[in-house]
Amino acid sequence: MKINQFLVPLYLTLTVGSFLGLGGINPAIAQEQILRTLTVTGQGVERIPTTLTQVNLGVEIQGKNANEVQQEVAKRSTAVVDFLRSRKVEQLQTTGIQLQPNYDYSNNQRRLIGYIGTNTVSFRVKTEEVGNLLDEAVNVGATRIDSISFTATDEAIANAQKEALRKATFDAQAQSEAVFKALNLTAKEVITVQVNGANAPVPKMLNVAQSRGMAADSSPVIGGDQSVEASVTLQIRY
Repeated sequence: MKINQFLVPLYLTLTVGSFLGLGGINPAIAQEQILRTLTVTGQGVERIPTTLTQVNLGVEIQGKNANEVQQEVAKRSTAVVDFLRSRKVEQLQTTGIQLQPNYDYSNNQRRLIGYIGTNTVSFRVKTEEVGNLLDEAVNVGATRIDSISFTATDEAIANAQKEALRKATFDAQAQSEAVFKALNLTAKEVITVQVNGANAPVPKMLNVAQSRGMAADSSPVIGGDQSVEASVTLQIRY
């Protein structure tokens, strides 16, 4: 699809140059030209596949003795981290370490019955690998899977943002052409261009209850698609 000639200023200095061009004419005429504008907002959406999975998992141990609980957590956590490093996962980091008392609140009384220790990590891996990796992580010591989310690569998201902006610009142009044609008016130039947003999509979260069941059933994991949305507003003089 080709952009009409009146969109050429889009690639030049937009707002400032347009208004400076009115400096040498009668103020009343300049005001009239500013008022004779059409403002349209176009929307653009680009869908991309999610190829990466962000995982939060860890070890949780309960016991009566705090030292024993902590030692067991450390032992299992080390095994899990060593395994993840051997699989060369990306962005591996510790997200939480905790040791807290465990109380029984029956009969309107609080009674210490032991301790709960946790150590959690997060990492990113290719979605095609995550099913088997979770199974193996549980086999080496992981006892909990807290969250799983799907996302595209940074490069894919950046390219999708540009494409969504392009689509939004063409959509705004098409809207303006329809209005000018209906009113028998002629577009002259784009005065301003405003990019209202082309933000990176929020990662798609997998239900935690589903993720907890993955380790017991080595099922294929499919991340699906993400939508990148953009909005562009054009102000066009006629």
